[in-house]
Amino acid sequence: MRWIAQAAIFFAAALAPVIAHAQSDYPNRPIRLITPTAPGGTTDILARLFGARMAETFKQQVVIDNRASASGVNAAEIVAHAPADGYTLFLPFVQHTVNAALNRKLPYRVVDDFTPITQLTAGGMLLLVPVSSPVKTLGEFIEWTRGYKGALNYGSAGLGSGGHLAGELYNQLAGIKAQHIPYKGAGPAMVDLVGGQYQYGFAGMQGSQVLVRSGKLRALAVTTPKRVAVLPELPAMAEVLPGFDVVGWYGIVGPARLPLEIVARLHDELVRILALPEVRERILADGSEPVGSTPEAFRKYLIADAAKWAKLIKPE
Repeated sequence: MRWIAQAAIFFAAALAPVIAHAQSDYPNRPIRLITPTAPGGTTDILARLFGARMAETFKQQVVIDNRASASGVNAAEIVAHAPADGYTLFLPFVQHTVNAALNRKLPYRVVDDFTPITQLTAGGMLLLVPVSSPVKTLGEFIEWTRGYKGALNYGSAGLGSGGHLAGELYNQLAGIKAQHIPYKGAGPAMVDLVGGQYQYGFAGMQGSQVLVRSGKLRALAVTTPKRVAVLPELPAMAEVLPGFDVVGWYGIVGPARLPLEIVARLHDELVRILALPEVRERILADGSEPVGSTPEAFRKYLIADAAKWAKLIKPE
């Protein structure tokens, strides 16, 4: 037994310089950035915004891998089980912590099986209707949904997404019974809303404002507790429905036990990108706020967010 222990120590000591060199040389091959949504939505936009600038700095390609299925569970599982070497990263949003409340049998733990790197942004959503909709204000919308005859539907990026939660909260506070239509990502959901396949939806500001500005969708309100500076003409849902508050987040994480040197390298680069005037202005113009938290602060935020949704969705 003694020689086995001595051999293990020898090989560990011999391997340590190799591991250290691999970390200091990071990255020396392409990085895969997995998103839990289809192309075209807010998550995809952020992934490409940051991925392109990371590639410029690292001199390595950042491949955006859209895995829009199972409400983000499949994407998260891939990352949770990936090697902790920094070459597989994940760009989750609020649905990641919501999933823990919706499904107690997830194939991973939403905090402990990941290494938080930084929270990128925080922001609300828009209440959207097709331009063919008869309603043009929040007040009209509430009265219209309360008196709607027939099947009233709202769509979202998927089960447990921010749009789903906002829709269910609206059902509760407005006293209506609209049916939820889950899609595999914000992109497909927005396409069908533009086409009038359902009556309304809640979607992230960053992705949906493009369609609003082009005249393809009409925005009626924001889901933040107060109005946002970039869209002062839109009321907050809480102005008419007190207690309405749905604010989402986006961030970057890796597999659990990611080496500290790699975490620091990624964190510093992401925070640098967040501080770039063109990136910061883009995020603010879309109605969100840049964050750039430390890995430990992001971990605490994820823990608190998961607890909040667990209490709301499955109260004890």
